Amino acid sequence: MEKYDIKEFDEIRPYEAGEMKQAFNDLLNDRQFSMILKGFAPWLPKTVRNGLLRLLFTGIKTPLDFQKRFMKPVVNWIIRKHTDGCSFDDDLLPADKSLRYTFISNHRDIVLDSAFLDVKLVNAGYPNTVEIGIGDNLLIYPWIKRLVRMNKAFTVRRGLTAHEMMRSSQLMSRYIHFAVSQKKENIWIAQREGRAKDSSDHTQDAVLKMLAMGGNLSELNICPLTISYEFDPCDYLKAQEFQQKRDNPAFKKSRQDDLDNMKTGIFGYKGRVHYHCGAPINQWLSELEGLPRNEFFQQLSQRIDQEIHAGYRLYPCNYIALDQLEGTSTYACQYTQKDMDRFENYLTGQLAKINIPDKDEVFLRERMLTMYANPVRNYLKAKSKK
Repeated sequence: MEKYDIKEFDEIRPYEAGEMKQAFNDLLNDRQFSMILKGFAPWLPKTVRNGLLRLLFTGIKTPLDFQKRFMKPVVNWIIRKHTDGCSFDDDLLPADKSLRYTFISNHRDIVLDSAFLDVKLVNAGYPNTVEIGIGDNLLIYPWIKRLVRMNKAFTVRRGLTAHEMMRSSQLMSRYIHFAVSQKKENIWIAQREGRAKDSSDHTQDAVLKMLAMGGNLSELNICPLTISYEFDPCDYLKAQEFQQKRDNPAFKKSRQDDLDNMKTGIFGYKGRVHYHCGAPINQWLSELEGLPRNEFFQQLSQRIDQEIHAGYRLYPCNYIALDQLEGTSTYACQYTQKDMDRFENYLTGQLAKINIPDKDEVFLRERMLTMYANPVRNYLKAKSKK
């Protein structure tokens, strides 16, 4: 196993234990961050706000300490306030909870995918949370970059040339191997760059190829992870983007659009949420040895997809959407009239939030129904192959 020097990763890594105090002081001294804190408690003078935060920070030495003291209560509040519960099952993982994993999952929310997982791992008795990659397109202010690095995030660079992308991918891969093998951290990574706008989740071969650049995949103990939302608070924003790109193929989201998506994803209603851990894939790696390189990664991607799809927790709205799209009642046993009325009211409310020129209600509705129907389609295909 290769030994790494942490200095190699200074440009992308999270903060280490000895850097947390300075990072916290820099955060409190950031003018924009101070303005955000003032919004939460405008009646408190800045010195009092900072003093209270410094008191809360007492005893925090590591990013894990920071997560447990500051982030876990926030995430639990989001679960209580903006979901109807978040469940977790790890039945297929080994009983030894000291093992470290690289969780590869479908992607539902930029912030909460890993945040919910962190809380569930801690609650289930695991000794550590996950480090995550976050795109530098979201790190538009210094305080955001400081905060996410305190919260165990490493930076993924976006918008690079082909040469820069190769170097960046090699560095990130080496860092992930370093984090798992030497730092003994878990990693969470999405199965593709960006969310699947139509909720048809498929692993990009490029993600697996990137992970393999830094060493043997078996070192990473890769675990397929399925995230299931009953309702996606960003569904109307995704549908809106579909029409914007249809009407203007050159359309691109702005940085502000990314931040708006982030805010909606965090504070929007999600209904029930479920996390399902599949079995680690190391056994497959030996089965696929000897295949040509591209075929190896294609086969591996397909197997991970099958595990993720088979792990979906499906809700009445998923079956209703598929029946409505196909004009049938094939899955009527999976829902009631009350479920149908609830979903119709939900769709109507979400569509009403879209405000764009030449709003195409029929197209937008079809896009939203497709988002909820695709998990059923993929689940049925995966189960038929088991």
